[in-house]
Amino acid sequence: MKKLFVLIVAVSIITLGLTAESFAQKGAFKWRGSGGWGPGTPYNRMYDPTKVETVSGTVEAVTQIIPMKGMYAAAAVVLKTDKETIHVHLGPEWYIGRLDTKIVKGDTIEVKGARVMFADKPAIIAAEVKKGDSILVLRDSAGIPVWSGWRR
Repeated sequence: MKKLFVLIVAVSIITLGLTAESFAQKGAFKWRGSGGWGPGTPYNRMYDPTKVETVSGTVEAVTQIIPMKGMYAAAAVVLKTDKETIHVHLGPEWYIGRLDTKIVKGDTIEVKGARVMFADKPAIIAAEVKKGDSILVLRDSAGIPVWSGWRR
């Protein structure tokens, strides 16, 4: 009887250990990280607070881009101003898609952000977008993304 009890306890401990290891490897929760959108990543280091400008115009298209290899998708708009048509990078789609203010084709917006060269073309990485009375703050004055939260 004692041997049977020891055997049952041993099998239970081994089973529990294998189950815990299985959850640790597969994960009951899948940790995804920022997908390349953290404040110190190469893409976010492109934002230069000394190159901030404000442009306004009409949204010609709302698009999705992959800024750099390995990054999660970004929400972007094509903005037609009086002087040019330029791509404006708003931020990670997983963040922008959850905001209450939606930007759609035909909207008139004002964008404050840093001008960069992206894929050999000028683009603006947005820090703030005004649509009517709504203001979407996407970066602080130093260029730190608002979606980075506690990592500041």
